[in-house]
This record gives sequence, C-alpha cells and structure tokens, in this order.
Amino acid sequence: MNEATFGLRQWLARLNQAELPAMAVVVHDLLRLSQSENASVRQLTEVLLRDTSLTSRVLRVSNSVYCNPGREVVKTISRAVVVIGFDQVRMIGLSVSLLDGLLQGAPREQLQRLLGRAFHGAMQARNLAHYSALPEKEEIFIATLLRDIGELTFWCHAGRPADELLRHLDETSDSGQRDRMVREHLGTSFVQLSLALLKDWNLGEIGQLVQASHQASGPAARAVALGAKIAETAAQDWHSEQMQALVLECSKLMGVGVEEAMQQIVASTNEARQVAGTCSNGDLNAWIPRPDEQPLDLSDLLHVEEPDSRHVLASVQDPLLQPNLDLMKLSLQSLALMTKTPINIDSTLSAAMNGLHLGAGLERVMLAVLADKQTRFRVKRALGKGTQAWVQSFDLAVANEPHIFSYALQGREPLWIGSAACRTLEPLVTCAVRSWFGEGPFFIAPLIAGTRPVGILYADMRVSGRMLAKAQFDAFKRFAELTGASLQALSRR
Repeated sequence: MNEATFGLRQWLARLNQAELPAMAVVVHDLLRLSQSENASVRQLTEVLLRDTSLTSRVLRVSNSVYCNPGREVVKTISRAVVVIGFDQVRMIGLSVSLLDGLLQGAPREQLQRLLGRAFHGAMQARNLAHYSALPEKEEIFIATLLRDIGELTFWCHAGRPADELLRHLDETSDSGQRDRMVREHLGTSFVQLSLALLKDWNLGEIGQLVQASHQASGPAARAVALGAKIAETAAQDWHSEQMQALVLECSKLMGVGVEEAMQQIVASTNEARQVAGTCSNGDLNAWIPRPDEQPLDLSDLLHVEEPDSRHVLASVQDPLLQPNLDLMKLSLQSLALMTKTPINIDSTLSAAMNGLHLGAGLERVMLAVLADKQTRFRVKRALGKGTQAWVQSFDLAVANEPHIFSYALQGREPLWIGSAACRTLEPLVTCAVRSWFGEGPFFIAPLIAGTRPVGILYADMRVSGRMLAKAQFDAFKRFAELTGASLQALSRR
C-alpha cells in the first residue's frame, strides 16, 4: 500500500480526493473576509449559512456559558457578532469546521490526540498573542491550529498506510527516529505535507506563518511555536524541565514574571478544555491534559523555597469561579427595578457586587468611593480572594499624580485596561495602582449617579490568571450603568 502512494505530490492528490477541499473552502473564505465592519458581518453570515450544520453548531457555541456568560439568546449569526464579537464568531466557525471535518465517523486515537494537542496549542498561542498585544492574534490562532494539518489529514484519511506507520512509530519515542520513519513510509515529511496543503488551499499567508514558526522568526511566529510546544510538552509531562524552560520563554515574550506566565499557561489550558468540549462533537477536551494532574514545579526558576512556589499552583488549582447566569440575571433585574423603585444603598451595592463576582464570574471586584471631600478613593465594598485588605487599607489620592482611577472618573467611560484599544493608557497604571492590584488586564468604570461622580468599579481575573472576556466586559458596563442609575434614584427620594 505504501508503494501506491509515495512522495509529496501523490499524497497531496490522495488527500485532496477526500472531503478536505470542502473544509478548505470554508476555512479559506473565513480567513479572507473583508475587514470592513458591514461587509465582514454580511460575508461571515453568507459563508456560515452555506452549511446548516455548521451554522447550528456556531450558534450553539455562541450560546454557551464560556462565550456568552450573560446568556443573551443568540438565534442568528449577525446577533452572535453583536453579542460575542466578529473575531470570536470567526474563530468558532474555523474551529468547528476543522474539528467536524476531521472527526467524522470513528476517528483513530492518534488523530484525536493530535487534534486535541493542536486545539490546545492554538488557544495557548492566541492568549500569548493577546497578552503580548500582538495585532495578529486571530492569524496566530489559525496558524497554530493548522500547523500540523498534514499529519492530521494523514491520520484521518490515509487508511492502511496510517495503520502500518503507526505500528512502526509505536516502537520508539525518539523524535528524530520517528521523523525518519515518516519520510521512509510517505516519501515526505508531515511538515512538508502541511505547508503544501495550506498552499494548495490558497492559505499561503497562514502557510508562511507556519513555516516561520519552525524557525521561531518574529514575535507572531514565536507565539505560534511556543503555543504548539506548550501543548506538546503538556501532553508528555507538566513537571518536566522542558516545560519550565517554556514558561520562562513565555514570561519574556509577555513581559511578565515567571509566576504570572505560569498562571496564564494554566488558565489557557483550562480555557482550551472548556472550548474544545463545546466546539467538538467528540470528547476532544479529554485529550487536553489537565494541569492539576501533574503540578508544575517552578522552584528552580523562581529561586525560592519549595513551599513558596507551591502556593502559586494552589491558587490556580482551587475550583475556578464560573459564571452563575441565573444569579447575574436576577442581579440585573433587581438593579433595573431599583432604578424605578429604590430600596436602600446596601441592597443596590449588594446586587451589583454579587452580580459581578458570583454572576459574571469576575474573580476580584471592588467599589472605591470618593471620600474626604472627594480628595481620596477609599474602598466601600470588595469581593474575591485577597480583597479584604483593600477594604481595610486601600487609600489613593485623587489628584496627587495622574492615574487610571482619576482618568476613568473624568472620562466617564468603562475601560478594559490591557486591551489593544486602551494600550495608550498603560502609563496611567502607576506604581501606586500596581502595588494594590498587581500586573495584568482589568476592567474599570466610573460610577456616576446622574451627573454626580460617586466612585470607581474595578474587576479582574488575577486569582487564576484567566483572560477577561468581551461578554464579561459587556456585563461589567451594564452593571456600572444600572448601579449609577439606582444610586441616582435613591438620591431623588
């Protein structure tokens, strides 16, 4: 059977006789969408509506807890774009199309393992890009997802040659020897097959990024390579020296400490497991290794005693706070009622804080009010691990130096610090602010009662290091708006 198909050209022809071209058309069209807002939404809808099964799956994922914690009902693709964002819908479409295209019938274990690794790597790379403020994060996600498309399609459609190769690969774990076996049986390498398929599918730019990732040349290619390597290493041993080296490399790319980089990697893994379980029909998340199954030891990297490094892992291995959609809806409804029929300030603040923390799943939430004749910010309420110190001691002058709290109050708009849109505001996150909250993204919004500034709402995900989501920011803005309106209603009584 090997003699019947040998060499790059023959394998390309054989694989393109399968159902791959149809999947490639969807992937290509989703990648080539115009960046004009109106055109993009229209074209995205047209591409996804060609396949009713794909459309229904995208809508199902768009209504999931992960993508849509506010649980706003999404019945159309255009509405999904409004609720969770254009890039997120495109990413879901690409993921579902690829996963469904490869996981048809009874897929072999080798394919499921590799596809789980590809998806895990793609989420790691995308979040690395987001955290490092790289503009190509969607392209980075796609390139990492398709980096091993040659090997994926081989295990999916090669039939008996795949069975024969697998028997030989099982004889050794040495990567160099395994690569030689692949070349001997196929007449080409999986890397060459991946690049040729991407070129054949008119995905040349993604192919260039994939090719660059094998030399890790440039920040985007480096993110692709790191994401793929993290997923590959995690599948073998979270505890290995190789993983420790990758964490150190990620910390340099993101410009953060090793501790925070490790938290981000763990959070990305948990996110990948959650999204994979929603996007695929199979149990793809079972092939993404849980970080708490093999705890990562960073004592050598951190140069601290073993007990001091263990508390970091303990913090991310605690049960992760998840959105409680019923509670969030109830809190929003209560605040909406209190804008018309006010009760008291404690009821208003409790509804807002519980809704943000327990409802929207924001791990640390704080309300700082103007005090001492509006010259200082002091914490009125705070929820989440480690926030009790804020209530007891937080004290920030309004006007001593420009900082993000005063800026948000004056600008009167909610801000997502750490996002590309707010990148120019990073200097306003002063040392005084960092000393209280640490490094990383956060939400901040002014609390305005009518025209009167009351204080600041703050929220982050620093306990686990997970990424903030657009749906959480939308919920945060709505809570800030309703809380201000409720306080305004109280002042009119």
